[in-house]
Amino acid sequence: MKYIIAIIGLLVVFGLAYIVSNNRKNIRIKPIITMIIIQLILSALLLNTTAGLELIKVFAGAFGKLLEYAGAGVSFVFGGIANKGESPFFLNVLLPIVFISVLIGIFQYLKLLPLIMKVIGILLSKVNGMGKLESYNAVASAMIGQSEVFITVKKQLGLLPANRLYTLCASAMSTVSMSIVGAYMTMIEPRYVVTALVLNLFGGFIIASIINPYTVKPEEDLLEIQDLEKQSFFEMLGEYILDGFKVAVIVGAMLIGFVALMAAINNIFEMIFGISFQEILGYIFAPIALMMGVPLSEVVKAGGIMATKLVTNEFVAMMDLDKVANTLSPRTLGIISVFLVSFANFSSIGIIAGAVKSLNEKKGNVVAKFGLKLLYGATLVSVLSAVIVSVVL
Repeated sequence: MKYIIAIIGLLVVFGLAYIVSNNRKNIRIKPIITMIIIQLILSALLLNTTAGLELIKVFAGAFGKLLEYAGAGVSFVFGGIANKGESPFFLNVLLPIVFISVLIGIFQYLKLLPLIMKVIGILLSKVNGMGKLESYNAVASAMIGQSEVFITVKKQLGLLPANRLYTLCASAMSTVSMSIVGAYMTMIEPRYVVTALVLNLFGGFIIASIINPYTVKPEEDLLEIQDLEKQSFFEMLGEYILDGFKVAVIVGAMLIGFVALMAAINNIFEMIFGISFQEILGYIFAPIALMMGVPLSEVVKAGGIMATKLVTNEFVAMMDLDKVANTLSPRTLGIISVFLVSFANFSSIGIIAGAVKSLNEKKGNVVAKFGLKLLYGATLVSVLSAVIVSVVL
């Protein structure tokens, strides 16, 4: 039965992408099928094999050790704030982002990260049928962040047509930054975080290949990575420390605002209609949850969490998922966890458009115009990844 639901889910996702396609005649089926097969194989390996689970354990263990190191710094500065036995979200989940940001900066400074991103990007371009720039951008977005990635390709931004720019922005919204992966792993199972990272990388190209198909001519298939401004090692450290702290504070501020706003809206709806706003959203998104393979008895709860992620952000949704985790089946937890690991929400439209506009005002305005279509495509990527996972769970 789950295979039938998964097939229906895939057909619906592709149909929803197809109806907004800007060039249906140019859709290439072979790369799409190849990438779906790769997704299925990778999800099965990661979630259903001993080797895959061991790999995830190593990955999670490495991040766990990094969080321990980060905790030493956090404890030194804020150790007296928390009461014994308490686990403040800002201190234990968000502030470790600072240390991971520093590590990313070091690997950037040593030129290791740019080399890895470029090599993987070129290999990906052989599979997805798109350009080297698009492939590099997807990998770089997952490693250095959805706004920072555009700095590395700013030489080419002004030369890109709208269709290629859409693919770049869709990749940035469909993935998540490596700097906050550790934070996710404290909120949902690491194996689902790792699986989502891999699936979204291919899913972004699958959906973009349907919504926004095009062919890159050989003479246009160039990749010029912008060297960052030369700094001393300690200048770089200072910059990445501050950048990481800014991310932690911004996420914290957004959580305060969104959680408080959601609580107020829920209370108002309960007083007027006798049902919370999130429950209403749950019913609206329930058909999508069902299509993703969530059991019928749990689709309303799952739908509410999915909707919360879309209108607020993934952190708020992960907190809500944690509250009801013991009432959901392991299958539903896995499907929804994978769905939540992406930047597909309304606030990301402004972040990405602003990042591009700061480098090229004209192209930033172009991104703002297709902002809703960008969110639509990135959300379909999350749904696609969840459907793929439902096959192997």
